[in-house]
Amino acid sequence: MLRMTQNDGELDSLVRKRIRALRVAQGWSLEELASRARLSQSTLSRIENGQRRLALDSLVTLARALDTTLDQLVETASDDVVVSPMIDAAHGLMRWPVKGDPGMSVVRQRMTEPPPDNPARMRAHPGREWLVVLSGTAILMLGHRRFRVETNQAAEFPTMLPHAIGAEGGPCEILGIFDRDARRGHQRPEAGAGAGADADAGAGDSGGDGPRA
Repeated sequence: MLRMTQNDGELDSLVRKRIRALRVAQGWSLEELASRARLSQSTLSRIENGQRRLALDSLVTLARALDTTLDQLVETASDDVVVSPMIDAAHGLMRWPVKGDPGMSVVRQRMTEPPPDNPARMRAHPGREWLVVLSGTAILMLGHRRFRVETNQAAEFPTMLPHAIGAEGGPCEILGIFDRDARRGHQRPEAGAGAGADADAGAGDSGGDGPRA
């Protein structure tokens, strides 16, 4: 049997809920997951409902069927929720690290200015970035190309391409996600990086009106 070293009742309940949630996320019925895990449907139902003890062999096969690992299925991290991002009032940004990967960070910003017309004001540096538009329309400049990114759309791009981000037709609100190299690239001050240069480039780069909760 599986030995649970923390609060047994809480962990037991968490594992059962996690199994069910992963199954539902895949769109699988009890019968389908049971078949994939080579368990009977009644056994799986009792596992999810707390009517059967959690056996190690069953958890191993369920983890494999759910395309996860036993460690992930029974992990009990209690400090994995970040509810208070840091407000960078000087730059008009809301930012927070990605806890699972300290090298990454997320920035939320409201932008009002279009991207710069002058290519010399575009940035290039190692790394990769992701852009999600929460509201409005953003313009992503990549080298000589211009991409329109609408509300609920996203873009991913290598930051070795000269790039800039700005708003079109009114304010837009964005999330910028930066890997370790991209974050470092934006932490280095650059002369001439002006309005719309990027979401994490600092004061004056986006014409931001400050963070909104």
